[in-house]
Amino acid sequence: MSELFQSKLFEPTLAAARARIAAVRPSDYARTRNFIDGAVSRLSPYITHGFVSLPEVLSGVRRRHEVPDEHKFVSELGWREYFHHVWRHEGERIFTSLHTGPVPEEVYSKELPEDVRTGATGVPVVDFAVRALYETGWLHNHARMWLASYVVHLRKIHWRVGADWMYGHLLDGDLASNHLSWQWVAGTGSSKPYLFNAENVARYAPANWHSERTPVDASYEMLERIARSDSTVDVEGGEAIEEPALTHVPPLDLLQHNIASPIQGAWIVHPWALGEIPTDHNNVVSVFPAQFHKKWGWSERRWRFVAARMAAMSTGPVWWEGDLPENCVGV
Repeated sequence: MSELFQSKLFEPTLAAARARIAAVRPSDYARTRNFIDGAVSRLSPYITHGFVSLPEVLSGVRRRHEVPDEHKFVSELGWREYFHHVWRHEGERIFTSLHTGPVPEEVYSKELPEDVRTGATGVPVVDFAVRALYETGWLHNHARMWLASYVVHLRKIHWRVGADWMYGHLLDGDLASNHLSWQWVAGTGSSKPYLFNAENVARYAPANWHSERTPVDASYEMLERIARSDSTVDVEGGEAIEEPALTHVPPLDLLQHNIASPIQGAWIVHPWALGEIPTDHNNVVSVFPAQFHKKWGWSERRWRFVAARMAAMSTGPVWWEGDLPENCVGV
């Protein structure tokens, strides 16, 4: 596996986030961004968790490069802001289909197949994407689109099932960006389904991802017919890997205390506000909000990424806001 997918790809520090900004080369980004090994910024985990804001990213890049408003890098930052704009206006509706997709909702399964979950579909582009997701907590956007398209259109799995699964394993899991992107692929948040084939993979992905003589090695006309019918493709099978567990409580060694309500008179740090602390605050409390995490599980990799930054910012222990489940001991 290439350096791109090594497990220590993201360090949970403000210095690492700023180094990512400094490393952005807008011209290289625009030219190679669709390639799996292209010059993408890999800033998304730091943006999701508030190490840096979108304006900070753009201003940091513009200090080093001329980046006009119409540049592709600016456009991609704009997509993230747009998805949050939709979330603010639509609320919980982003978790249901915004409009009818290629086929009726009842056609899609509400369970993710085991071969997808364990990266054993026999389609290299799908299986390598699943492995990269589990090993690093990150996926190139093109790989996310390919994986989502295969799951929804060729296997007829409801987009919400796939979106929830991917969200939990991503270090940059952002509910607006993730779920609305899945809707864009599914055709429930766009005018048509997003489809890809083996030729597209061969153009943009490393050789071991190439997927000739698999179900995605078909014409777009054929893939369109499958997407707009109740048909699914055959599963060739492959070597399965274990899916990392998703939990609704962080590993207990990350918590020192449990509180029923926030502490008064302190600067509160939470998982989406991990940026620089104002200099006039010397009492900083880090809190995981239990109500959110009871609904949305995370991988251990993500818990530890976030908790490491929270602990570095806090003047005391990392707190859990709310009651812990009865089976949690040692806190």
